[in-house]
Amino acid sequence: MSVRESENPELYAKVQEQNLLRQYDLLLNCIEIGLEKGIEAFDKYMLWSLNAAAVANIAQFGGRYREEPIYVGNHLPPHFKDVPNQMDRFFSLIHENWNVLDHPTLLPAYTLWRLNWIHPFVEGNGRTARAACYYLLCMRQGRLLPGKKIVPERIRDNREPYYAALQDADRHWNEGHFNVSALATYLEGLLIGQLSGADSLDANP
Repeated sequence: MSVRESENPELYAKVQEQNLLRQYDLLLNCIEIGLEKGIEAFDKYMLWSLNAAAVANIAQFGGRYREEPIYVGNHLPPHFKDVPNQMDRFFSLIHENWNVLDHPTLLPAYTLWRLNWIHPFVEGNGRTARAACYYLLCMRQGRLLPGKKIVPERIRDNREPYYAALQDADRHWNEGHFNVSALATYLEGLLIGQLSGADSLDANP
């Protein structure tokens, strides 16, 4: 059972907002478990559940990897047959580098970019990527972060520098390099804003 945006935009928007609230409640549970169990708790099952919550009643096949081609503007995500392997590699990089790269926003930035790049789900990739990013921000700080306006909300309210930072990472990748520094800096500014309680959405720390 689902509602289409083209059929009833108001109901679609209402369900989408309710889904975000449910996804956040689930994310809080995931963070608490992750803080207890460690970074190995960050796995595909957690992402599947976060995606299913984000797209409930507005999209079919929520909570599973896509099995069809998908197009995102000028970006062509990997073939759907490659998605499971790409995601295994993604999780391996996070797990293997967690105790090596102690920068507060670098691996969360990688997560935010890579999940958008792979686009593993049919719908809700951005919402799932932002939730996963916030999970890792909290894990890196070793606590559930305080602040009324959390980083995912700040991203939603200030999308232009977010998109620009994603495109910068794409450009480096297309040139044969891995560089998410622009996105890491952007996240650092939003994280500082959340922790300080600032209402400003300035992306600069």
